[in-house]
Amino acid sequence: MNEAEEKKGIFESMPVPQALRLMAVPMVISQLIVLIYNMADTFYVGRTNDPYMVAGISMMLPVFNITISLAGISGVGGGTLISRLLGKGQEQEARKVSAFSVYLAIALAAVFSVSMLLFMNPLLSLVGAGENTIVYARHYTFCVLVIGGIPTVLSNVLSNLIRCVGYSKKASFGIAMGGILNIVLDPLFMFVILPDGYQVLGVGIATCISNCVACAYFLHFLHHSREQHVITLNPREGMPERESIRSILEVGIPSSVTVLLFDLDYVILDRLMVTYGDIPLAAVGIVLKVERFPLNVGIGICQGMVPLVAYNFSSGNHERMDSFIHCARKTGLIVGLASICVYELFAMQLMRFFIADAQTVQLGTNFIRARILATPMMFLCFSMVHVFNAFGDGRRALFLGVTRWVVINIPMLFVMNALFGIYGLVWSQLISDSIMAAVSFGVFHRYRILQGTQAASAGGGKSLRDT
Repeated sequence: MNEAEEKKGIFESMPVPQALRLMAVPMVISQLIVLIYNMADTFYVGRTNDPYMVAGISMMLPVFNITISLAGISGVGGGTLISRLLGKGQEQEARKVSAFSVYLAIALAAVFSVSMLLFMNPLLSLVGAGENTIVYARHYTFCVLVIGGIPTVLSNVLSNLIRCVGYSKKASFGIAMGGILNIVLDPLFMFVILPDGYQVLGVGIATCISNCVACAYFLHFLHHSREQHVITLNPREGMPERESIRSILEVGIPSSVTVLLFDLDYVILDRLMVTYGDIPLAAVGIVLKVERFPLNVGIGICQGMVPLVAYNFSSGNHERMDSFIHCARKTGLIVGLASICVYELFAMQLMRFFIADAQTVQLGTNFIRARILATPMMFLCFSMVHVFNAFGDGRRALFLGVTRWVVINIPMLFVMNALFGIYGLVWSQLISDSIMAAVSFGVFHRYRILQGTQAASAGGGKSLRDT
């Protein structure tokens, strides 16, 4: 069996748990390594015991995530479409979609980098940077988002595209390699090369270099494996069909908007938290990274699931598609419940790992123990969005994203802050995502009914509802 047939077997014939494990485990590992290198930034900066440096780098997480949202337009929109096209046997169109997705990503990243350079100060003020923290935020922004904007976006897009044709290990290796390199370079630039006071600048330089190396790896892989898959950077493949471009945008833009709304939630949380002082802001900044461990595992599971669901949705094998959805959901819930047990027991130790300041540790411990309870509900919410992305149904994915953040989560922050103060901000996540999980499953159930009705009207074949 050649490599192309082996990859096809993952989608069509390999036992569901094995196929999901083969696709998801590498993505979970890469997600965790990316998280570790993000947390390593906070860890190393925390060694200075300077809450302003910690707050300055922590508030940059939502801004950095804008690059992830831009990558989602081409990476998620293009990647899921490629999986569906392969399920239909349309390989030539898939090649055109891959090239279009890459160059769209480069254009979007270039516009973002120039915008960050021109409007840096007002944007940093908008996310909560004050006189004690803005200098550190500027250091990080210039290195990672201005200089490193294109390779950061492009490496994420290429990872998505490569994964969606079955090369999950290659996709995760490139991201993981960049993360490990970042962890190695952080202390070198922070404590050896640069003088004291420039630790955040050192973090920015290390992150920029690691993202450039990851991008170079993906380009090298595509060049040397171009005969084995449909992913290509060759613009001479031609433009994809208008319907394909519309499909990329219909899935990619909602995915991007959902990430931006997630960022907006973080920005508002930071803005509300900073009214209680820089210490609570530093504490919640650490907590928001620590709680990402189980969430990133869940994201990795969903990233492994999406190509499998998209391919079988398009090929008409809805029974196998359903099995992937159910297997991924069960695995994610087990991870969420296990994380609650671990975090409730070791919350204080986790905080002390990042900073020694007693007040920051105490606040963060209380914050972690409250927010971790929302993890299973959060997984259920974003897994439903991933499922609709796999279906190519960006409209419903966008509805769920907007409802979660604009209608429920963000208003809940203001309500809980007004009623219960600083701890109301922390507990709002559990309440919001419990409501949203019920909404998500209601939308999915309604979708299944509609699909069943349409299939019955057409008079043939199994429907999603039937399976």
